[in-house]
Amino acid sequence: MDKQIEQKVEAAVFRRLLTHLDERKDVQNIDLMNLAGFCRNCLSKWYVAAAEEAGEDVDYEQARERVYGMPYSEWKAKYQAEATPEQLAKFNEGKPGKR
Repeated sequence: MDKQIEQKVEAAVFRRLLTHLDERKDVQNIDLMNLAGFCRNCLSKWYVAAAEEAGEDVDYEQARERVYGMPYSEWKAKYQAEATPEQLAKFNEGKPGKR
């Protein structure tokens, strides 16, 4: 695959992932962390790192707004639920060095 086409495809996949996550606001970050080892905040950090590699300055809050589709504080107030004891236990159990 041509490198330019590959980058277009990867960008489209990223946009689709963000759309999917936006459509699934019921899926909490802790659920993502417990099942996949990454969450929306991780995507935001990866976005900042990729921007830096490309010579662009994007701060973490800007990246979060891109990933969450709104300011993080707004998303958190509207959609973030308190983690259950079970979710927290699974999260702590899955941390590196705990296995």
